[in-house]
Amino acid sequence: MMKQALLGEFLHEAESTRKLLQAIPDSALDWKPSEKNWTTAQLASHIAEVYNWYEVTFNQDVFDMGSYQYDKGDIAKAENIVAKFEENLLNAQKAIENSDETTYMNLWKMQAGGNEIFPPMPKIQVIRGFLYNHLYHHRGELIVYLRATGNNVPGLYGPTADDKF
Repeated sequence: MMKQALLGEFLHEAESTRKLLQAIPDSALDWKPSEKNWTTAQLASHIAEVYNWYEVTFNQDVFDMGSYQYDKGDIAKAENIVAKFEENLLNAQKAIENSDETTYMNLWKMQAGGNEIFPPMPKIQVIRGFLYNHLYHHRGELIVYLRATGNNVPGLYGPTADDKF
């Protein structure tokens, strides 16, 4: 039952993520709001990458960022970021569908080189916070990036100022 709820939200929100990533024009990829921020391409690539974390989060109790490797591909074109998102999305969906609900209360932790990054917490808390909410946070940032570069923002939870009524 919990798996079905997670999967339903995942599929619904994946559509919103897709619409948002597809709204990025190549002309906005190098823009960033300050020297401390990522470029639009880096932020969008990170959003796509979050979907790559589902398999290890759902199926392992320890995520070792010290040995984690990820090939983000060529982020010089928005279509490449969307393609990477689609690839990661399919794997993430399989991870949820194949997950064992009886492990959702297992303690999960993230470490790097033996050092704890996050304290152990129930896996379901990590799924909701580290995967789902983390993604929504970065989507919000990307909306600001799109708006700041003069681009239209797709409606995710209803119409935006760009939609005609």
